[in-house]
Amino acid sequence: MKNLKRFMVLSLLLVLCLSFTAFAQVVTIDFLNFSSSGDNEVHLEKMREIFEAQNPNIKVNIQTIGYGDYFVRLMTSVVAGTAPDAFELNFENFAAYAMKGTIMPLEELMEKTGFDTSVSDPNALAAFRSDGKQYGLPFSFSNVIVLYNKDLFDQANVPYPNSDWTWADQLDAAIKIRALGEDIFGIFQPIQFHEFYKVVRQNGGRLFNADMTKFTVNTPENVETLQYMVDRVQKYNVMPTEEQLSGMGDWDLFAAGRLGMLVTGSWAFPYMMENCDFDWDIAVEPGNTAKATHFFANGLVINKDTDKAEAAFEWIKFLSTSKEAAEIRVQAGWELPAVTHQEILDLYAATTPPESKSVIFESLQYLVTPPVIEQFGELSDILGRHLGDARDGFVTPQEALDAAQAELESRITL
Repeated sequence: MKNLKRFMVLSLLLVLCLSFTAFAQVVTIDFLNFSSSGDNEVHLEKMREIFEAQNPNIKVNIQTIGYGDYFVRLMTSVVAGTAPDAFELNFENFAAYAMKGTIMPLEELMEKTGFDTSVSDPNALAAFRSDGKQYGLPFSFSNVIVLYNKDLFDQANVPYPNSDWTWADQLDAAIKIRALGEDIFGIFQPIQFHEFYKVVRQNGGRLFNADMTKFTVNTPENVETLQYMVDRVQKYNVMPTEEQLSGMGDWDLFAAGRLGMLVTGSWAFPYMMENCDFDWDIAVEPGNTAKATHFFANGLVINKDTDKAEAAFEWIKFLSTSKEAAEIRVQAGWELPAVTHQEILDLYAATTPPESKSVIFESLQYLVTPPVIEQFGELSDILGRHLGDARDGFVTPQEALDAAQAELESRITL
């Protein structure tokens, strides 16, 4: 009887010890992101639930901050030494964090876990390499296309956009659609940094010389490009002025049926599916001397000072490469998952509208990346301000780009 009691006591102690050990091994990581802000938070939460079910010893504390405040908050936490274990960076800001040594190289963790690089889209994966080292895994990537309102094209008796369209074809269509009514506009394409760096590539221009040692902002090709963009507002008025918008957003203008074409990203699809009560589709962006479209990518990185690197890597690896996370993203219309799983790509292509989903994959062959320098934020702010002055008619495109060239040369070190 004593032996039985002793056995029961020892068994209970063993169970308690095992339970305590299991509890002690649970790791909680902090993850900061911006891209799930708004309606996408629920989708990231679904991903977390699946991950934690598959990894019972890892818990994830998700913190979401809107893009407008994200990088100020992130940099504040980095300086204070309170940065999260893992966080999201977009392609444009990634280089600065890698150069400053604030994020962890991932090769060792990738090798230790047998990470299969073939599962990741090669362009998206390469975007988060710096000086030959892999510092991040792609979270998502996307490009820009032309959304168009089929009903307005039909009313204006204009053929739908196709892959052979040029700037001249697009302008002609925009003029005819503008003629449909005082409150109808032909096109909206923001005149700001992210559009300008790409549209100059469609005209054979660049913002830098080949080895990134000199600004080439005010070249004739670039001045011609900005003139073309500004003329759509000031000369032809196929694109609304700020006053004509009256605070209305470009997505809202399109969804209201008052805009023939909208140059924007594939991330707009969920909004348009919910808000447009007319037929719409997409087309590859036109070019002048060449084709070019945006490459946007968001990556996942690990704080170099974290003591939870292995758990953090398991989390970002799941978000980046798992079929479960990719499927949630596709079904939500939340940008492109950066994976090569054929069944996921097939699912994405089959999810409509838009009907011409193949345009997304066609556009990928024309991707151009934004120029990446450590002072990227300052670069985009300076150029964006001068572009805005030209858009609003305060200066000519030549004057705007001459002023931008001078200010960039005086304030940014290459």
